Amino acid sequence: MAGPIAFQGEPGAYSHQACRQARPGMEVLPCPTFEEVVDSVRRGDAELGMLAVENSTYGRVADVHSLLPDSGLHIIDEDFVRVHVNLLGVKGGRVEDVREAHGHVVILPQCAGFLKKHGIRGVVSSDNAKAAREAAEAGDPARAALASELAAEIYGLDVLARHIEDHANNTTRFLVMSRTPDHTRRAEKMVTTFTFQVRNIPAALYKALGGFATNGVNMTKLESYMIGGHFTATAFYADVEGHPEDPPLARALEELGFFTTELNILGVYPASTERR
Repeated sequence: MAGPIAFQGEPGAYSHQACRQARPGMEVLPCPTFEEVVDSVRRGDAELGMLAVENSTYGRVADVHSLLPDSGLHIIDEDFVRVHVNLLGVKGGRVEDVREAHGHVVILPQCAGFLKKHGIRGVVSSDNAKAAREAAEAGDPARAALASELAAEIYGLDVLARHIEDHANNTTRFLVMSRTPDHTRRAEKMVTTFTFQVRNIPAALYKALGGFATNGVNMTKLESYMIGGHFTATAFYADVEGHPEDPPLARALEELGFFTTELNILGVYPASTERR
C-alpha cells in the first residue's frame, strides 16, 4: 500500500483540504514546516508531498520557490483550492460575541474588510488549523479562528460566518511532489516547471528568454529569488506551457541553455482544469 501524502500544518489546514481534493484515497501526514514535508517524502515516511506555492490574493508563498530546487523532489501534479475563509467559534457562539480572530499572517489580510466591519481584532497564529484547535480548547466565545470548514468539523466548532474573504476568487495553487519524476504522461495542455540562473553577461536574461518568444512557447510564470541571501546571486523560477519533448519547447530550452549556468527541470505535469 502506498504511503501517506504529507502537508504543512495541522489537521484541518487548507493544505489538508488540498490533499483530500487531489488525492482523496490517501492517508495524510501533517508536518510543522514545508521543510519537514520535503524531508518526510525524501525519507520515505510519505509517498507524496503537498506544497502551497501561491495565493491569488497574497502572492507567492515565502521560501517555497527557493526550497524546491534543492529538495530532490519532482512536481507531478498541480491543484487549485478555492480558499473560503470562515469565522469559527465555540458551539452556540455568535459573531457579536467575538473580540479576537486568530489566523495565519497570510489569511488575515484576506478578510480584513469583514474583521473591520465587525470590530474584531486579528491575531497572528502560526497555522489556521492550530488557531481552530486552540479556539476549541479555550472554550471562550470571544475567541474565534479563521479557518476552513474542515477545521470546524475536526475540532467541533461552529461556523459563525461563512466565506468572509474579501475577494470572491481567492485561490491557492498547490504542487504535488514525488521522489520520482513522471514525464510519460500526455494531456491536452502540459506544464513544465524549471529554475535557471543566467550567465553574468549584459542582456543575459533577455537573450535567454528570446527562444520562448521565437518558438511560440507561452511562459505563464517568471519569478526571481535571491540565492543564499546575496543580492548579486539571482535565480529564476518559470512555468511554461508544453512538454520538453515538444519541438518548440525543446528548441526554447536548448537556446536557454546557451545563456544559463544552471537549468533544473522541477516537473512536467498536466495542467489543472482550474488553470484553463
